[in-house]
Parts: sequence; structure tokens; C-alpha cells
Amino acid sequence: MPEPTTAVAEPRGTRDAPPAGSEFAPLLRTVRGQGLLERRHTWYAFGIATNALALAGIVTGIVLTGDSWWSLLLAPLLAVFGARTAFIGHDAGHSQITADRTAARVIGLIHGNLLLGMSYAWWNDKHNRHHANPNHIDKDPDVVADVLVFTGAQAKERSGFRRLLTRNQAWLFFPLTLLEGVALKIHGFQDLRRQTPRERAVEGLLLVTHVAAYGTLLLTSLSPGKALAFAAVHQALFGLHLGLAFAPNHKGMAMPDPNGERWGHLHRQVLTSRNIRGGVLTDWFLGGLNYQIEHHLFPSMPRPHLRLAQPLVRAHCRELGIPYAETGLVDSYRQALRHLHAVGEPLRAE
Repeated sequence: MPEPTTAVAEPRGTRDAPPAGSEFAPLLRTVRGQGLLERRHTWYAFGIATNALALAGIVTGIVLTGDSWWSLLLAPLLAVFGARTAFIGHDAGHSQITADRTAARVIGLIHGNLLLGMSYAWWNDKHNRHHANPNHIDKDPDVVADVLVFTGAQAKERSGFRRLLTRNQAWLFFPLTLLEGVALKIHGFQDLRRQTPRERAVEGLLLVTHVAAYGTLLLTSLSPGKALAFAAVHQALFGLHLGLAFAPNHKGMAMPDPNGERWGHLHRQVLTSRNIRGGVLTDWFLGGLNYQIEHHLFPSMPRPHLRLAQPLVRAHCRELGIPYAETGLVDSYRQALRHLHAVGEPLRAE
């Protein structure tokens, strides 16, 4: 059975009386004093090397298996370790791996553009705006009305086919994530127009190299039909995996009132985020994003330190009377889908 959501305390002064920003300072001092913001170069070096070996092994397996339907058994593995690759790129973008911005960009370009065909610059721009104002309807690109909508006001403005999508968006959410892998690649190519000429040249070259290498691998190892089937399974499961990792983090959590008072950093990040309980397997499968509250409070904190910071953050929230949302994995999806279902309810009642 899924575990119910838990909170440290009931909300206190979250909307009507936003707290002073200084409420975050004592927690920051404690975290910094325990060395939890220091980089873990060896941990990341081992993780990057292990992931690279896994990818190399899968590619070798595709070549050696040859033109056989058995090759499709490697597509889920490539999707899983592709997600690991995305998590490394994510951490590089947050300077979790290294404080050297040039080195972090190189790591991001290799793991994003070259290995996945996803633009590192596009992702960083979008993701940093999300971190600055999570769940803010006017400032967070992740809650802008697109295929999905996240508020009743957004739902009211839907028309035509998109209105039909919104009415059923809770049911369609996970099926739509099967397209996310391809969508992320398309967004990356589209973003090249925004980038500076120098950045565009590097990013574009790596994106094209990925597409060429991926196509060459499949078409020289498999017949066209099998290659297409492999790509479809691989990209669908890759998108699903990323959807499973990102869906629980903010959907159904508090959304700041654009016309209300501005929340301080502590409230803004804690109230809009949800943690997922679990152990080592959960940490691995979700790439550390199950510690979403700690990640949002300390974006540059290395992934292995997030679980160590969690008791400190939870205790600080308890002391201040700030809700600390934490639930099981299955229940997190239930809450996210329940929110999407509620947003579309007025349209279904027509």
C-alpha cells in the first residue's frame, strides 16, 4: 500500500505573512559547517566512469547481437543508463560535480548534447528559471500552459483539441511521457536560434554528431525495421524514466500567488517541493531527485550529501512550523495525477 503524505507541522504564516529571508541563514550555516556543500570529486568520477562503461557495454552488445530482435532487449537498458547520463548532466549544470564552470560545461555537453542529443544550454536556462521560482505560474517554465495545464485559470482558456487533452490530462500524463525523449531533443535544436554564434556552433555540432552516431549504430547493426523498433522502444522508455523521476517533485504542491507577497527562499523552496521516501534503490532510480526539498534549498550540494542534509532540513522546518512534504513513490504519483485531474474537472463537467 502507498504511504500517506507526511508533514512536519501545519502551515504557519506561509501566504499571509511570509517569513523573513533570515530563516534560511541558520540552516545554511549548519549545512556549510558540516561540509555538506563541499564537492565529492571521487564519488562523481566513479559514477561517471561506471556509467560510461555501462553505455559502452550496451553499445557493444547491440553490435555483437547484430540483426536480431533480441537486440530490443538492450533498449530498456540503454534507456535506464541514458537517464543516469541525464542525471549527471543535471548535476553538472548545478555545479554539484565541480565549481569550475568550464569543466562543468564540458561534462554537461558530453552527457547532454553528445551522449543524449539534449541541449545542455537549453536545459540549463530552463531549469535555472524553474529553480529560481518553482511552481510560480508566471516565472516557472515548467508550469507554463502547454500540453498540460496546472491551474484552473489555464484550463479555462483551453479550446479545441487542447481542451480535450486537458479534460483527460491525468490519464494521458504517463502516455505523454513516452514522447518526452524525442521532445527534449527537438527543444534543443530549436533553442540553437537563441544561443550566441559560438555557443550555437559547439552545441549544434555535438547534437548533430549524436544523431549521426545513433543512426549509424542502429542502421549498421540492424535492419531498418528493427532499427526503427529499437529507437521507438528506447526513446519511449527513456522519456518515461525521466517522467517518473520528475513528476513527483512539484505537481500538486503549493503554487505562489503571483499577486501576493513574495515568499522567502526557505518557504518558496520547501512549500513547492515534495520528497520521496526510499532507500538506495530509490536514490539510484530517481537520481537523487527524491530529495527535492534539499536539492532546491541547496542546488549545488553534491548528490550523495542530500540524504545527509535531510534530517537537518526536516528539523529546521519542524522548528519553524513549515510543512515538510514527504511521501512514498506510488503515492507521489497519485498526488500529482490527482492535481492534474482536479484542474481538468470543470471542463469535464460541461
